[in-house]
Amino acid sequence: MNIVDAVKGLGQIVRSLSVTLKYVPVRPITVQYPEEPVAIYPRFRARHQLMRHEDGLEKCIGCALCAAYCPVNCIYVEAGENTEGERVSPGERYAKIYEINMSRCIFCGYCEEACPTGAIVLRHEFALADHDRSAQIYTKEMLLAPANPHVVVKDDGGPA
Repeated sequence: MNIVDAVKGLGQIVRSLSVTLKYVPVRPITVQYPEEPVAIYPRFRARHQLMRHEDGLEKCIGCALCAAYCPVNCIYVEAGENTEGERVSPGERYAKIYEINMSRCIFCGYCEEACPTGAIVLRHEFALADHDRSAQIYTKEMLLAPANPHVVVKDDGGPA
């Protein structure tokens, strides 16, 4: 080993240490989840939620456009007919069965865009992990329950 190689090696060590030392004064971005809420952007898409009208009727009319637009076929909708005695939605039909397989969902938002009544909305709740695969199939009752995110929405600084 000659002295030139030793000086080059020492220069490389100093250069790599300078990169490390540059980030020492920077505040860490680690969040102590779930004690602290996570900061997310306004357009972040996570858990689905089925919406209701102000009078309590479901917005979903069972048209299954969300299932047709889904690129991974994770949505299953079976329509039922509304009767005068039992009205679930304002239209002629309603979603008798509405299921989303969250283990297949890619959270693309196509279902939200395809819905003509605004019944399905992607909210900010992202803690969806479970030990059982069958628990990843969200039923209509689970989707009608309001999402409970533990997040803070960042101000993106865009136009108002």
